[in-house]
Amino acid sequence: MNWGSALQLAMRALWRNKTRAMLTALGVIVGVAAVIAMLSIGAGAQQRITKTMDDLGSNNLVIRPGSVSRGGVRKGAGGRTSLTRDDAVAIADLREVVAVAPSVRSSAQVRYRGSNWGTAIEGVTEDYAEVRRWSVAEGDFISEQQVRSAAHVCVLGQTVSRELFGLASPIGEILVVKGTACRVVGALQPKGATAWGTDQDDAVFMPITTVQRKLMGINYVNRIDVSTVGREASFRVLDNVKRLLRDLHRLGPKRPDDFRVFNRAELAQSSEESARVFTWLLGSIASVSLLVGGIGIMNIMLVSVTERTREIGIRMALGARRRDIQWQFLLEALLLSGAGGVLGIALGLGGANAVATFSELPVIITPSAVLIAFLFAVLVGVFFGLHPARKAAKLRPIQALRYE
Repeated sequence: MNWGSALQLAMRALWRNKTRAMLTALGVIVGVAAVIAMLSIGAGAQQRITKTMDDLGSNNLVIRPGSVSRGGVRKGAGGRTSLTRDDAVAIADLREVVAVAPSVRSSAQVRYRGSNWGTAIEGVTEDYAEVRRWSVAEGDFISEQQVRSAAHVCVLGQTVSRELFGLASPIGEILVVKGTACRVVGALQPKGATAWGTDQDDAVFMPITTVQRKLMGINYVNRIDVSTVGREASFRVLDNVKRLLRDLHRLGPKRPDDFRVFNRAELAQSSEESARVFTWLLGSIASVSLLVGGIGIMNIMLVSVTERTREIGIRMALGARRRDIQWQFLLEALLLSGAGGVLGIALGLGGANAVATFSELPVIITPSAVLIAFLFAVLVGVFFGLHPARKAAKLRPIQALRYE
């Protein structure tokens, strides 16, 4: 079979009915465009979820005190005062631990001259910004020396800075927190709300020793954040942390933990898996239009076989083999689906860019999405073009020549 001649014949046959061929390919065009657009939107959503989890610290462990029971009444998580800074120091010596940040939390009315603002007061160490992956917008974060000396300094979240100082720089100004004056040494970059709607920027950060001794009068901590070298390592560190804390707190084999350890890697994996399922769900829904386009190709090719029955008979009488006839009609179906795939790629890329331009939805166009959509279009052409091609190849020459 001469493939060059076969291609010319296929193109000539499609060109004779170009309007019908264009309408037939339209289903494939829309299907490919829809698959590319949906996969791009899904990939963008997946990247946003990944970035959000990374900002929270997807390699981090969060250790909180356990519950306490008094008179048969369980007070719930965080009721104990079992965690201390010594626990944090011991955890920092474990393998695959990058940094550890113990913290305490309170709330207070913060005053600056004639204005005030009710906010959270976080007592933190110098490693807090690193563990939480929180950058400083201006000034400096709390230093190790300031923690050791229980210095009267503070760092502001963007919400507090905006409410008390507006657009002015807060660096060097003096705030009053629960009757204690503190000098503002820095302001953090905006971090936004958590998944639960809590404004992370609505907080004032002070040395943990200052908050413990002068604001709260305690010697325990409310929370310990642990940064590890990677997600896989976080699971190993979690087991090591549990064993270490049980030893430090002298808990016997039959006594329950007086602490709770949460692994953010588990939440990150679950969120990313959900995003992947969502992406493929969108792609699967969009691919239905490709199947509809394939059915359109099969119908038109069956009509074409009926219209060209005499032509098929003449070609067979002149020596064309059955496989030549089959390949001829299959090639026409491939041309329809291939051309539809190429035009669909252009339409899909344009649609995805339009979504990214005129909406807040994140869109990421990946080569794999384009390749998957195009290959699926070609496979649709082969699958739905095979039946008409086989029907044409099975015609008997004499009956085909007599067909009116």
